[in-house]
Amino acid sequence: MLALIRTIDLALSIYTWLIIASAIFSWLYAFNVINSRNQFVGMVGDFLYRVTEPALRPIRRFLPDLGGIDISPIVLLLIIFFIRQILWTTLAPALV
Repeated sequence: MLALIRTIDLALSIYTWLIIASAIFSWLYAFNVINSRNQFVGMVGDFLYRVTEPALRPIRRFLPDLGGIDISPIVLLLIIFFIRQILWTTLAPALV
């Protein structure tokens, strides 16, 4: 059972990095730092959007409009951190 907890923790860790990469990519795209016409850049952006948007969309519905600032990735990262802490402080000791 501990292997399952470690696997879930690894998946959440990878998803955390995908959220961070998506946020950085959106900043670079918004400020025209990267070439938006490049096919590889488009593929990376599309991948990051498709991976992170299903989790970010419900959070955006509940957050107030802050103008051009999107804090939904921060909220999602806090939720993931909370889930990881529950895994290791509550579930893992109960299974050992």
